[in-house]
Amino acid sequence: MPEWSNGAVSKTVEPSGSQGSNPCLSATLHFHLSHTIATRHIAKYGITDKQSRCAAAYDAIKRRITVEGPLSTHAFDTKIEGEKKMWARPPHKKALDHMWYTGELTTSHRENFTKFYDLAERVFPPLLSPLTEAAQLDWLCVEALKRMPFATAREIQQFWGVASGAEVKTWAQNNDVRQVEIQGRDGSWTTALAPRDIDTQLNALPPTTSRLRILSPFDPAIRDRTRLERLFGFEYRIEIFVPKAKRIWGYYVYPILEGDRFIGRIELKADRKAGALHVLNLWHEEDVQWSAVRTKKLTAELARLAKLAQCSAVVWK
Repeated sequence: MPEWSNGAVSKTVEPSGSQGSNPCLSATLHFHLSHTIATRHIAKYGITDKQSRCAAAYDAIKRRITVEGPLSTHAFDTKIEGEKKMWARPPHKKALDHMWYTGELTTSHRENFTKFYDLAERVFPPLLSPLTEAAQLDWLCVEALKRMPFATAREIQQFWGVASGAEVKTWAQNNDVRQVEIQGRDGSWTTALAPRDIDTQLNALPPTTSRLRILSPFDPAIRDRTRLERLFGFEYRIEIFVPKAKRIWGYYVYPILEGDRFIGRIELKADRKAGALHVLNLWHEEDVQWSAVRTKKLTAELARLAKLAQCSAVVWK
C-alpha cells in the first residue's frame, strides 16, 4: 500500500475528453467527479494513520503551489522508496495525486504529457460546490447513462466504479428511466436501462458514416471490453503490459471501425525523429472481405493519423 495514499484512493481518474470543447462544462465535470469519487472512497475506506502523519509534507507541497503557481511532479525531488515496481511513485507524486483526487488540487494545464497542478479554487468556477450524497449518486448514474446512452445496471455501476450495484438499482427504480431490450451482435438480447426519451434521441441521430476510423485503445466507445464484445462481436484487449511472447496481436494495436462495424485492427508505431508513422501489422476480421475501397479509406485515415502524430510519411513495414 502506498505510504501517502490509502490503496483505495491512490488511483487517479482523468475527466472525459468529450467535454474538452467547453471549458466551463469540463471544469464542472472534473469538480464533481473529483469530489464525488473522493468522498465515496474516503467514506468507505477511511484515512490511514500513516496518511495523517504526512500532513506536514502535504502542506509543504500545497504551500509551494500556492506561492509559485502551477507545478508539475518535476518540481519536486523525492525518490521512490523500496523496490521500483511498475506504477511505483515517489512520495511527492503520491501526495499530488491524493490531493488531486480529493479536490484540493486540480490539473491547470499540461505540457506534452506532463500535468501541472494548481489549487482547485484557482481553476474551478466559484459557484461550484460539492454535492449531497443523494445528488452524488444521481449525478454518477445520469452522467454515465448520458455517455453510453443505454446500459445495464452493472455497466452504469462500473462506469465510474464508485457506486454499488444496489445503489444503481435503487436509483433506476426511483428515476425517470425505462427498460429496453438491446440485441447483441450474436443475436442475443439484454435488458438495459435508457433515458425516457431514448426514441427521440435515436431518431435525431445523423446517418451512420461509412468513413473508416482508427480508434485509440482508450476511446470511450471501447472502454468496456465486455460491452464492446457483446454489442459488436469484437474481442479486443490492449497488450502493452503483456509479455511479448504471450501477446496475441502486438504491443500497441488500434481497433479499426468502419461505419458501425469493427472490421480489423492495426499495429502502428510513430518515429517522430524520422517523421514516419510505421505500419507494423494489419489484420481484418474473419468475416470481412478486404477490398480496394477499404484500402483507399485506410490510406486516408493513416494520413490523418500521421498528421496528428506529427509525422510526414506513412511507411509500411
